[in-house]
Amino acid sequence: MRYPLIITNAAQMHIKYKLILPLVFLLSGIMLYPFIFSLWLSLQDYRLTRINDVQFVGFENFGFIATDQSFLNAMGNTISFVASAVIFELILGLSLALLIQKLVIFKGLVRSILLAPMFITPIAVGLMFRFLLNSEIGIIPFYLLRVGVSLDWFGPELALFSIVLIDVWQWTPFMLLMFLAGLEALPKTPFEAARVDGAGRWLTFFSITLPMLRPVIVVALIIRALDAFKVFEYVFAITRGGPGNSTETIMYYIYQTGFRFFRMGEAAAASILLIIFILVFVILIVNLSRPKVIK
Repeated sequence: MRYPLIITNAAQMHIKYKLILPLVFLLSGIMLYPFIFSLWLSLQDYRLTRINDVQFVGFENFGFIATDQSFLNAMGNTISFVASAVIFELILGLSLALLIQKLVIFKGLVRSILLAPMFITPIAVGLMFRFLLNSEIGIIPFYLLRVGVSLDWFGPELALFSIVLIDVWQWTPFMLLMFLAGLEALPKTPFEAARVDGAGRWLTFFSITLPMLRPVIVVALIIRALDAFKVFEYVFAITRGGPGNSTETIMYYIYQTGFRFFRMGEAAAASILLIIFILVFVILIVNLSRPKVIK
């Protein structure tokens, strides 16, 4: 006679920890070493042109970076880029998800077509739009000029906006995917009750759909914003931070400081400041997104 195997909760937790711990140690080693080394590097006058003459300077690199006009300009450009791109992607992604949810035929085909840009390498997207929006040979300026619209997409006024549009084109599908999953997971009962009570589409959307999608919106917003802070490929492939420094982002600033001017200590300090800024940003978003409890 066989007896069923009974596993207590304590034994289950023990097994879970034994299964997870190797991965935790591996990820910790992979993540902690670069972070600790970067932290050490940020406290040194470490230049690739004199690698054998490393001097400890304490927080001097942080003081210089925090008052460097180029760093402040790069942070300003990055914040403008992240805010514009993520807001556009949030609105477009949610709108497209609501439209696709209503489709009866060709739903899978439309979804596959709209998700395609997300799977293209960002550097390839940057090079593609570099030619598409080129004022001399680009097909988009050519047809705009035929209807009387002349725009210098990578000029001083529109360069950063063009980078935003390129990011929106590529990463709106990510928002679409998140919101489609969120909408499919919503319970049907509240919507049926609202329909019975005679609530219109807009009232149902703002009173039921949006509040119930709050967790999905917060997660999508944080993930997409974290990725947008790392924008580098479009700038590197198209503008190289120009014209002037109008499209210089923080990642391009760090790249130039470390690998063009060889000031690795200052580049590491800028990286640490970026990590702190992103951490504060995520904490603020999470706290602001929490529903207020009325006592």
